[in-house]
Amino acid sequence: MTVRPVEPRDAEAWAELYAGYRRFYRLAEDAGAVETTWRWVRDGEHGMVGLIAVDGDVPVALANLRWFARPSSATMALYLDDLFTAPAARGKGAGALLLEAAAGLAADGGASVVRWITAADNATARSLYDSHAVATQWVTYDMKPKPRG
Repeated sequence: MTVRPVEPRDAEAWAELYAGYRRFYRLAEDAGAVETTWRWVRDGEHGMVGLIAVDGDVPVALANLRWFARPSSATMALYLDDLFTAPAARGKGAGALLLEAAAGLAADGGASVVRWITAADNATARSLYDSHAVATQWVTYDMKPKPRG
């Protein structure tokens, strides 16, 4: 198994993996969101980077990352938005390889950290993450945009 950047030929396999990610998190089926995210990842829009784990030549897992500025430390960092492994490939090391590739990408780009969030009840993912990173004390909030006026 190896990890490489996404390529245009990965479009169909990537879309299937990303749709699986969305189903896992109970997000509504949305072909438009999948298509838009693929474009961002494929073309590097918004600082996005797409990695894919392949078993032979078959894509089995993906990682969608993006660069962001950290004003508090005046550094750049890499944010792991999405990590997903096809159910048939789980437990075979794809997730670990993607995390290691993300760490290498961050080091190559001079990043100060690779950061991500996951669901508190995602025990399987957290077991993997705990072996590669340190959970922080920070709590995540979401606020809906509200028009001014």
